[in-house]
Amino acid sequence: MTDLDFRPEPQPVPGPTTTNLADILERVLDKGIVIAGDIKIDLLDIELLTIRLRLFVASVDTAKKAGIDWWETDPALSSRASRSALQDENRELRERLEALEETSGTADRKKADKKANGKEEHRQT
Repeated sequence: MTDLDFRPEPQPVPGPTTTNLADILERVLDKGIVIAGDIKIDLLDIELLTIRLRLFVASVDTAKKAGIDWWETDPALSSRASRSALQDENRELRERLEALEETSGTADRKKADKKANGKEEHRQT
């Protein structure tokens, strides 16, 4: 046997690690990423337009941890928010109607009518 037969096999040279798109997306959504920038248009040292851009890319859970949950209260994006908005509007309208009835004195007559109708319905059954 020769010395060549007992040489250890050469170790592979480590190269750069490859990351696929799914791994990158998972990391971004898990941690979140903020992209911020300002666009400013000036003419002769007079500010004509300033646009401030802030972009936060994250998963829903990460956004909630950061205190961002505007989509839950936007009626255009959440059916729960739209129901809540309708309930608020109905409550306000009922309060306004009640206030108008109290000022016109019809509240007492309406209550008396309801009681009378309730008694008539009770007699019919």
